[in-house]
Amino acid sequence: MNLDKSTKRIAKRVQKGFQGYPQISLAYFGESADHANEVVVGFIAEEGDAVQEQKFTSKCDARKDETIQTTLLKVIERAEAKTVLQVEGVAIIK
Repeated sequence: MNLDKSTKRIAKRVQKGFQGYPQISLAYFGESADHANEVVVGFIAEEGDAVQEQKFTSKCDARKDETIQTTLLKVIERAEAKTVLQVEGVAIIK
């Protein structure tokens, strides 16, 4: 799947807002606000459950990495997530 298609499909799921559980959250991290070299995916199966996290890293910008974006979409689909949340921007890692 190409990068543009993956990012649009993820954005569409994010725009729907809270729809219930299971829930996936996406947070991007990097050394600067312009470059996200890692993304953390959080999964919550039901309300009150602990968050399960998985981290993906990339040498290039993870937001523009076709492999990572396609993988994120597959994780969302396989988890049958009703809600997909995305933290805006890139959190800086020091």
